[in-house]
Amino acid sequence: MQILTSPLFEEQLKDILEILKEENYEKSKQFKIYLDTIIVNAPTKAKKYKQSIYFDDEKIKDIEFQGYTIPFLIDEAKDNYVILGITKKG
Repeated sequence: MQILTSPLFEEQLKDILEILKEENYEKSKQFKIYLDTIIVNAPTKAKKYKQSIYFDDEKIKDIEFQGYTIPFLIDEAKDNYVILGITKKG
């Protein structure tokens, strides 16, 4: 099982990290490290995540993390997980 990221996720994450870095460089590093850990562990915990509030598809789940929502697609046919994006909750 591979974990892939969409270009949209990469761009949104870059913007978030820039904002966090301006506020506190260490906080931005910790955010990224912890986020990477959650993403790497997503396949083993996929069943605990609820269906995405953004998509009407049971194969798309949401990870909630420090005030952000990260939808990901479980693509069983290609045997991978695709991180679709990251948005601020609210």
